Amino acid sequence: MANYNYDEAGNMAAYFFLTSLLIVLVPFSIPSSSKSQPTSGCACQECVEHRNQLRKFESGSIFSPKHHKKTFALAIGWAFFAYLAYKIATTETETKVYNPFEILGISTGTSVKDIKSHYKKLSKIFHPDKVKLTVNETIETVEARFVEITKAYKSLTDETIRENWERYGHPDGRQEISMGIALPKWIVEGKNNIWVLGVYGVIFGVALPFLVGNWWFGNRSRTKDGANTRSAATYFKMLSEDSGMDDVLGSLGRTYEWERPNVSVAEKELKDLEAAISKRLGDKWTSVRKVAEVDQGRDSRRVALTLLYAHLLRLPVSSSLRKEQSQTLLQTQTLLTSLLNIAISRNWLIPTLAAMRLHSYIAQALNPGQSTLKYAQLPGISESESEEWIHKYPLLSDLVLSLEEKGDERAREVKKAASKWGKVDLVETSFQVIDDRVVTPSSIVYLVVKLRLTPPTGPVQPEPVKVNERRNYDFLISKKDAEDIAADTPLSSSAHAPHWPTDRRPSWWVVLGDPKSGKVVVPPMKINDIPYADAAHPDIYRSYKLQFQAPPNVTSFPWRVYIVSDTFVGEEVAQEITLRIDDISVLEEQDANVEDDISDPEEDSLAGQMAMMRGGSVKKRAEGEESDDDESSTDDDKQSEDESSSDSD
Repeated sequence: MANYNYDEAGNMAAYFFLTSLLIVLVPFSIPSSSKSQPTSGCACQECVEHRNQLRKFESGSIFSPKHHKKTFALAIGWAFFAYLAYKIATTETETKVYNPFEILGISTGTSVKDIKSHYKKLSKIFHPDKVKLTVNETIETVEARFVEITKAYKSLTDETIRENWERYGHPDGRQEISMGIALPKWIVEGKNNIWVLGVYGVIFGVALPFLVGNWWFGNRSRTKDGANTRSAATYFKMLSEDSGMDDVLGSLGRTYEWERPNVSVAEKELKDLEAAISKRLGDKWTSVRKVAEVDQGRDSRRVALTLLYAHLLRLPVSSSLRKEQSQTLLQTQTLLTSLLNIAISRNWLIPTLAAMRLHSYIAQALNPGQSTLKYAQLPGISESESEEWIHKYPLLSDLVLSLEEKGDERAREVKKAASKWGKVDLVETSFQVIDDRVVTPSSIVYLVVKLRLTPPTGPVQPEPVKVNERRNYDFLISKKDAEDIAADTPLSSSAHAPHWPTDRRPSWWVVLGDPKSGKVVVPPMKINDIPYADAAHPDIYRSYKLQFQAPPNVTSFPWRVYIVSDTFVGEEVAQEITLRIDDISVLEEQDANVEDDISDPEEDSLAGQMAMMRGGSVKKRAEGEESDDDESSTDDDKQSEDESSSDSD
């Protein structure tokens, strides 16, 4: 019968907790590996200082260190792990195999005669009547030691006891099986029952239902994009098919009430910012506030909208407002994504493009909708200068050249920012069907776009790209939306965005739309990691594809492909493209013509004559066209005449 004992020292529980901690701590302690990029980010002074500030803010300082909750949790977890490991390593285990030879102090294989002789010697030394007690000894310990020696002697000399020792490992025969339970005894002691039950009640009766309920109701109140469901409902109500960038901003302003409900800022600082914004925007600021309904006791809307426009107008804010402004801007990206998905769900092209373009204006801190502010993204160039130069220097390379000729000290920084600007070059756009030359009704069609980045002021100029049919086909039949690229391919890295609160990686949307009907044809795809054109490999590019089903009718669709940047204002490429749906008979006719050209023999050939005898089809010889046989016979006749004339001579 087994005897179950509680682990009084807690050693077995320590092993259990040690293993559980190791399983949890190791995955969370491994730093997330980011894809290494061969190219560096923008090297202008503004971006360098901005990255240094971000690094300093994330790491904190000696006097004010900044640690994340995850770091503290991991530190506590590893400290507890070290304590358990030390406890296990220093705890002595009492698992010892009974060995009578060791107890008697003799070697294995000693004869019975020698064992008896050795036992007599030990009896004279360790018998209780012979031993003189020392300071640290008691009569009980002396007697116990002599009993152990006697048991060992009998285990080796008495046949019955020796059999018990050999069969069961103990001179007394079969022993109880002792099973340890990995719980310290104090947990199950009666005096501690109330505390143990209280802990169980808090964990399973309070904490667990709270976590599950918080997760459940939190998910119900949020969309898959992370926005509040009431924000999504606001977008559904306010957006229309013709909503432009101002309408998108107005819809955005209303949703801050639910996204950032607990906002607390100083009233005086807020009023000063509102006055500065009103001075810059005039009546437009009044209309924006009216659309967002910030004058109806909506403090959260008022604060968030004011901080957003302070960013767009590049107004300086105090350190106390900067953190709140950064959180508002980051939240705005989530709200814009939700708004964009709602516009896409209705296939509205105008609000879709407006939401996409608004991303870049917020990233560069520019007043939305003003395309003349494109050059104001560059370091050191003001908005007024951008409005003047945008018409005078339509190309950025012309602006840089002009600044260099004038000896303007800003030319160097502008050139640094422009060298990694990331101007999209649309290498090729086409509709393709796997293993078919034409698009037939209801077939699966792929919009394939080939893109690369060319620095506006760099030495690399766009050149015609050699078509690689095998590469195109392999990508077309693959299941990936973006083509795989080599590890050493130079890719787009940190963008020039010194006003954005975090490090920004540029991305683009590929949109297929119908500008006449104002509809989005296929849900857009967001892409990144577009390769830079290299002087050593000018034909470098990366392919992306969108899949959709062709319409069921035989007709043509004049559509347009848009490549919209989410980081750079004005960096947008649009190209007209027509999808032609041909009837299946056209493909069959082309295949038949190809087969006829290959298989039908000529009429005057031997194969043709045999085909005519069998009733097959042959190629007809046009009038006035001489057959190859006639030409060959004529040549033979001329050759024979020449030979005869030479013989007569």
